[in-house]
Amino acid sequence: MDIRGRNKINPNFNMSSMTDIVFLLLIFFMITSTLVTTSALDILLPKASGKTENRQSTAVSITKNLTYYIDSKKVNENSLEQSLLALLAGKENPTIVLRAEEGVPIEKAVKIMDIANRNRFKVILAVRPK
Repeated sequence: MDIRGRNKINPNFNMSSMTDIVFLLLIFFMITSTLVTTSALDILLPKASGKTENRQSTAVSITKNLTYYIDSKKVNENSLEQSLLALLAGKENPTIVLRAEEGVPIEKAVKIMDIANRNRFKVILAVRPK
């Protein structure tokens, strides 16, 4: 007489349904990640505690009374772009360090960034450490 039951339970775990779910989630996140757009500005901000490693940079300073300086030389606002082009003409990877004093209207800083963008200069916005 055979006493064993006819229904045998398989103790193994089948992973095929789990892998299907993982692949579906992967496809979902790949599709939704392409819909996300960033609206950040492409400006490189230096760390407050670090040092600037690029020694070939040129500083453009704007004071509160809207006086422009390239390094320590006073420059007229209208001739700013020509002076920067003449100064950075032969340099490889030209970089401008923008030093805008507190209280300067944002339009003046954007003007320097626009000049740098048109001439493919890299802009670093200088900040003071906290």
